[in-house]
Amino acid sequence: MRTRTLTAATALAVLFGSTALAVTSAAPALADSSTVLPVTSTGDVVVDGVHQRVFISDPKSGKVVATDYSGTVVGTVESLPGVRGLELSADSGTLYAAVEDADAIVAVDTATATEAHRYPTGAGTQPEYPALAGGKLWFGYRGGGSGNIGSLDLSGSDPVVTLHQDTDKTWNDAPILGSSTGAPDTVVAGTSGQSPNELAVFDVSSGSATRTAYAWDPGSSSDLSDLAVTPDGKDVVTASGAPYKQQVFKLSDLSDDGSYTSNAYPNAVDIAPDGAVAAGTDSSYDPDVHIFRPGISAPVRQYDFPNTGGGSGGDTLAASGLAWAPDASKLFAVSYNASDIYSLRVLDNPAKADTTLTASAPATAPRAKALSVTGKLTSNAAFPSGTTVSVRRTDAESPSGKLLGTATVGADGSYSFADTPPAGGQVVYTVGYAGDEYHASATATGTANVTKTTTALTLDNNGKVYAYNTQVKFTAHLGTTYKNRTVEIYADPYGGDKPNKLIKSGTVDASGNLSASVYLTRDTKLTARFTGDTRYAPAAVTSTVGARVRVSTALSGYYTTRTAWNQTYRYFHKSKDPVFDTTMTPYPNRKYRVEVQGYHDGAWRGTHSEYLVLGSGGQDTLELTGTPPTGVRFRIRSSYIDTTSGDNVNSTTYGTWKYFIFTS
Repeated sequence: MRTRTLTAATALAVLFGSTALAVTSAAPALADSSTVLPVTSTGDVVVDGVHQRVFISDPKSGKVVATDYSGTVVGTVESLPGVRGLELSADSGTLYAAVEDADAIVAVDTATATEAHRYPTGAGTQPEYPALAGGKLWFGYRGGGSGNIGSLDLSGSDPVVTLHQDTDKTWNDAPILGSSTGAPDTVVAGTSGQSPNELAVFDVSSGSATRTAYAWDPGSSSDLSDLAVTPDGKDVVTASGAPYKQQVFKLSDLSDDGSYTSNAYPNAVDIAPDGAVAAGTDSSYDPDVHIFRPGISAPVRQYDFPNTGGGSGGDTLAASGLAWAPDASKLFAVSYNASDIYSLRVLDNPAKADTTLTASAPATAPRAKALSVTGKLTSNAAFPSGTTVSVRRTDAESPSGKLLGTATVGADGSYSFADTPPAGGQVVYTVGYAGDEYHASATATGTANVTKTTTALTLDNNGKVYAYNTQVKFTAHLGTTYKNRTVEIYADPYGGDKPNKLIKSGTVDASGNLSASVYLTRDTKLTARFTGDTRYAPAAVTSTVGARVRVSTALSGYYTTRTAWNQTYRYFHKSKDPVFDTTMTPYPNRKYRVEVQGYHDGAWRGTHSEYLVLGSGGQDTLELTGTPPTGVRFRIRSSYIDTTSGDNVNSTTYGTWKYFIFTS
């Protein structure tokens, strides 16, 4: 038995200007999921698929936050003032963070989310954007009021930093860098927040940066926020405030190579290993994230963030706020609202277009006669020629279902499948589309009722609630049938530890009845089943009944009892702490609700309500401590509340009130 305390000043506040008790509850999560981040700004997002972690830099707070794939924070790396760009090593063991105000590149151990090394880049260099290529870590920096590109070589026994790698151009600011395993010796650089944009491509195979392509005002673009190199190393995709699309340029000469049409103010881009492009926009009133197939300018899916703040528009995607999971199963997006509260949004299977499948069968049909199952497969992304759907029939002769074959989908998405059902009764046709690289799977069902007569089957007592351990008789009644007069009665007590159990099986009597008795210690679903015959359909009916718990309570520590106001009151000296004992039918992790009320202005008014965990034996002791008010009528009880007491095994059961008064 356990003893816990509850401060009387809180529990016995009776609306006399005493401290109020507030109750709050968390709002339910929505799919796709969203979790508030403990950051005040964001600079970059990187996903570690090996450890299934998401790293977010926070330049303003000077830290990198690590979360798991659900958005739960699992670690924080502090003392990184102005940290912005992030780059993950090929083995996912190290995260490189460019720490502008510390003039350093910091290596973070991804397994522990702790700082492992700090590499100074030189006083006043202010590195911002790292990228791995050619066996080195390259970084854009802004030292001395202008920008350039530096490198960090960690291949030797001592780290070597080399600045001014771009000898052809002095950038106005730290250039944004990008690289790809598809072009392992290439670095792409672009201006940040400049109008018009500049882009340059560098060959770094020699250990130095040699410019191989340069473009001033490529695609008439301005205010570059992000760039990403395609996995095949052929193109770079940019996100600039203008124009309203993610532009694509060839690495060979930075000539135009297409675009991905999003909407106003592109500010983020990331590319999955399979080439799927996630394009982000700074759009309060339009979709924020746009997913594209490689080389196709129309999105296959779009996401519009809801409004979680006080502004008129929806939440906004943070610049450079998109990052794919390496297997492309998830896309992580960082957003913020009008109150500058940042959230990590997890988008599941974003590269697969939504798919809708319908199926229709005749409502009724004669047995052993042909019928047609028809429907339509649709998506905002076109299906390849020859796409098929599978058709499965489930009936009395094939209760687990039988695969009948496939139907080819036409150019308009429609299909048709012919079948001759051999059995009567309900026949369910399940049509399935398996999905592909760009389409989500889908299923649909169509049901036909085939040539069977329905018989009446009832089971009494549905909805009734009984005291704990009451023996209850249940009677099933079967109407007219052909040959089979057997009924089965099953009892399924609530709670996963007790299975659905056959309690009676037999032939009904001359009146069509079969009865069985059950001792009810839990809410129980009773099911009566008739298996059917060749002329009458199978039938099942349920009766769900409730069973209350046993609950007893006792107050101790009082000095006398008196009958007043038609109740028995326990009288306590205010210096004596009342002890309230509760005994209740136990169940794992079960809680009971303790309520305290005070009588004021002619009515009982709640002063405290709390759920407390029962001991394993179903007992708990609550001690009311502190200095309570005297002369006030109080009452207390313990109750089991279905579901909110931690389980749904029993029906709500209210304990009896215990009445008490404090005296001086």
